[in-house]
Parts: sequence; structure tokens; C-alpha cells
Amino acid sequence: MRFTDFLLDHTSQALRRGPSISKLVVLFAVSSSGGLVAYADSRSNYFAESSQGPPKKKLVVLGTGWAGTTFLKNLDTSQYDVQVISPRNYFAFTPLLPSVTCGTVEARSIVEPIRNIVKKKGGQIKFLEAECYKIDPTSKKVHCRSNIGTNMDGNGEFMLAYDCLVVALGAKANTFNTPGVVENCHFLKEIEDAQKIRRSVMNCFERASLPNLTEEERRKNVHFVVVGGGPTGIEFAAELHDYVTEDLAILYPGVKDLVKISVIEAGDHILTMFDKRITKFAEEKFQRDGIDLKTNFKVVKVSDKAITMSNRSTGEFSLPYGMVVWSTGIGTRPVMLDLMKQVNQAGRRVLATDEWLRVLGCSDVYALGDCATISQRRVMEDIAEIFKVADKDNSGTLTVKEIKDVLDDICVRYPQVELYMKTKQMKDFSDLLKESRSNAKLESIELSIEDFKKALCNVDSQVKNLPATAQVAAQQGEYLAQCFNRIKECEENPEGPRRIRQPGRHRFRPFRYKHLGQFAPLGGEQAAAQLPGDWISIGHSTQWLWYSVYASKQVSWRTRMLVVSDWARRFIFGRDSSCI
Repeated sequence: MRFTDFLLDHTSQALRRGPSISKLVVLFAVSSSGGLVAYADSRSNYFAESSQGPPKKKLVVLGTGWAGTTFLKNLDTSQYDVQVISPRNYFAFTPLLPSVTCGTVEARSIVEPIRNIVKKKGGQIKFLEAECYKIDPTSKKVHCRSNIGTNMDGNGEFMLAYDCLVVALGAKANTFNTPGVVENCHFLKEIEDAQKIRRSVMNCFERASLPNLTEEERRKNVHFVVVGGGPTGIEFAAELHDYVTEDLAILYPGVKDLVKISVIEAGDHILTMFDKRITKFAEEKFQRDGIDLKTNFKVVKVSDKAITMSNRSTGEFSLPYGMVVWSTGIGTRPVMLDLMKQVNQAGRRVLATDEWLRVLGCSDVYALGDCATISQRRVMEDIAEIFKVADKDNSGTLTVKEIKDVLDDICVRYPQVELYMKTKQMKDFSDLLKESRSNAKLESIELSIEDFKKALCNVDSQVKNLPATAQVAAQQGEYLAQCFNRIKECEENPEGPRRIRQPGRHRFRPFRYKHLGQFAPLGGEQAAAQLPGDWISIGHSTQWLWYSVYASKQVSWRTRMLVVSDWARRFIFGRDSSCI
């Protein structure tokens, strides 16, 4: 057989192998003595496929906020086929949004494009700019819609299948169904919100400077109302006061004396999540600065000209305004409400997960950040099973030694036990037993199931929901990424507490939030800080601590340098008063 016939025969056999061969390159080498035909398979990865391992799990991540971005930054993407869905192609450092509203920091300085983060992960993450409008946990698919219209018919809708789903969609502003809020108020959740507020502030001053206006009309135009006495609302009010007194008063001398800033809070005090010392200092400082604090006032409705509020002593009355910023907490997005109905969680405010951030009622779905909350397991729900696990000799009673043998696992699985003992200043579980059996000697204590229930009956009072903050979301993202990275290792060697209702141990230790402190900028280069260990700091030095912490927490060196340069520019040249 000639060599050419040999090549043709073997090539035809390769073609008959079917779909594994996909493209042929034919090389012709012609010489005076004859021809040579060679076939090379370049279309397929036929040989490469045989050397590949099992396919990677499809991991879909919804959202690019604090939770989703932190999860992506810490995830080992070599283990998964990762796809990220978000209507915005950037991460925003939301704690600095109040600074953007007044030109202290520029909007682009606090955003990092998601594709920059993807690039740093070796390009192993696929990002799609679209909005998820439906999650189907039964078929394991997410329905998405792109605003830019990628389909032939222009509607931009598509579906993605997943093996694991991480939901980090965040939340929307909570209006409490107050009439007129959506139509007439500004929110402060996104970069676009901060930019709108910035333009609105300047428009209010420009309108107040127009001729042929009465003084009452001018006062109305420069009356700024902030609804909500939480950290975001208070920080915005402080930023706005500094903006007016330090910059706009010079540019608008005829209007400066007419400006009024009002803060409306439904509770007794502002900043109720902080220590009382900080609350008192903030209220006194606002009074000195001339900011009108209206506590115990509930907003009834908002029209395009006035805001109506009510108080027990004064009843209902209306105030004309130039601009209203609504900052009263978070609400649930429609896609999350639909998901909660599908997993039998209808009627809840946010999606419930277990201590491992797994959504209750469905499998392979995880939720973190503002869109979810951890439903901590109660001790009294499992008290009988805990007793059985501890009672190794099946005697029907527990000794102190038997309790101590399972105490570490109980404290890990039910953190409220340790928190209760800390609140009551108890050194260990023995003090808890003494509390329920004060007259008995510790060594001789043998607890029945009823005695055991009595000893632990009050510990569930320490169960609390985590706050909806960037700090919580970031820690959850990092925790879940580490779980995904070590899932194979922990399946073989579980590191979590022992299971109560089933044999064996949990693969991972439950998520535990570690509070690192919180800041409240109060204007005038003064801030308040509440750090772990009941350490309170208030004043100018705390403001510099705030600068250093917020600069260090930026997502990249690019944004870190931009933010610091914006602060330096503001110190030297003042804030920018343009509407851009």
C-alpha cells in the first residue's frame, strides 16, 4: 500500500467516528515526482477531552453588591463554572454615597468595574449585565432580562441553569406604602440616587436665586427634609450642612440665611443602634448646627409641594419643602417575594436561611446580604434531641461531665447559649446549672429532661437578627466563598459541630458575625465611633480614624487613591458645585 493510500484510509476511518471530529485541515505538498495528501484533525479536542476530569458545577451568582463581590473575590474559581448576573457592571462602596451627594467624593471614585475583578481572577468568571426577574428553584433555572436587548426580537430575555445558586440581590428602599414617596422623594441606595440628589440640591439653590420670588417661596426651595434618623440619613444631613455652610453660602450669599435642614424620625431618638452617649452627642451637635430634629413624628404622605406628618401632641400638619430624601430602612425586592412564595416563606420580610446561609425550603440555593436573614435555630426546639445526644449511657439523667462533653458543640450550634452566659456574667455552663439548682452541690447534680429544659429555658432570649449592613454582607460573602473552596475537604473531614437529629458532624462551622465597630460622621470634621469592647470615641480625632478606615476598605488601590485624592481636593479647593 502506498503511503498516500495509507493516509487516506486512516483519515476516512477517523471521519466515520462521528461528532468527535469537527474540522479538517488538508495539506497538499506537490512535487515533480508525485503528490502527498495529509489530513490533520484541528476541529476537535478529541484527545484533550479524554484527559479532562468531570465537568465543573455551574455556579450562578446574582448581584454585585457587598455580599456578591466579596464572595467572588474570595472564591476559588478553578473549581466552578461561574456566571455572574447583575443589572450594574460595577461594585459601589455604598458607605460613601452621602459624600457623593455633596461633591465631597466623586461617583467614579467609589466604583470598581466588575470586569476588573473578573480579570484578576484569571478570566474564569463570566459576567452578564442583566436583571434576574424570576428564580425557579424546582427546575434550577434563573430567568433574566437585559436592558440592552440582546435577543433578535430585542427583549433581551434568557434563562440560565445552575447547580448552585448564590442570591445576593440586596434590597430596595422601604416606603411603608406611604402615599407619594415613590413619586416625590429621593432614595439613597445606589450611585444613581446620589447623583440625582446632587443635581436636585443645586437646582433648589438655583431656583431660590431666581428673581420675582417671594421670601416664602425662596425658603420653600431651600428647605431640605431627611426622613429617617438612621446612619445614612444622619450622615447625609451632616454632609449637606457642611456643604451649605462651607461652600454654597459663599456662592449663594442671598440664599444662605434661608436654608433649613429638617430630620424626621418616628422614634424617640436618632441613631438608636448606637450607644446612648453617641446618640446624645449627635442630637446636641445637630441642635447647635441649626438642624431641626423632629422625633416621634410619622410621615403620613408626601405631595409634590409639602410633606405631611403627624404627632400625638400636635396632630397632622404639613411642611413645604424643596427636596426630600427618604432613608427609613430596607424593603424586599419583587423577585425575592416571588421566591419566598415558592419556598413556603410567604409573609416574611426577608428570605430566611439557616446558619450555613442555605435557603430554607430548597436545595443548592444560598442567600446572603440584605436580601436574607439567618433564622437561628432555637435551643428549646431541639432540647429533647440535645438531651439524647448528651445522655450517652441512656440513664435518663445528665451528669455535669456528660454536659461538658457536648458543651462545645452546643455553643457552636447555638451561639445564644454562650451569649446568654456572657450577658449573665457566667464563667461556664456550671454557673447556669447553679442558677437552676442553687441549693445542690455541683458534683452531685443529675439533671432530668425537665431540669435540663429549666436550665436552658431563657437562653433563646438572646437570639437576634443581624443588622442589614455592608459589614455583615462582606463577612457572609467571605465565609460562603471559603465553604465553597473547601467543600471536598470538609466532606471527608467535617469540622462543624455534631448533628443533633442525625449522626455525624456538620461539614462546616456555622456563620458567625464578628462586629468590628461602626462609625457615624456628624459633620464639622467630627465623627463618632463605637468599637468592640464598649469603646466609644467622639470628636475630630475620630473623623481621621474614619478617613483611614474607609480608605483602607476600598476594593482596589485605584479607588483608594481616587477617594484620598478627592478628600485632598476638597480640603484645598472645596466641593464641586456643578450639577454633573
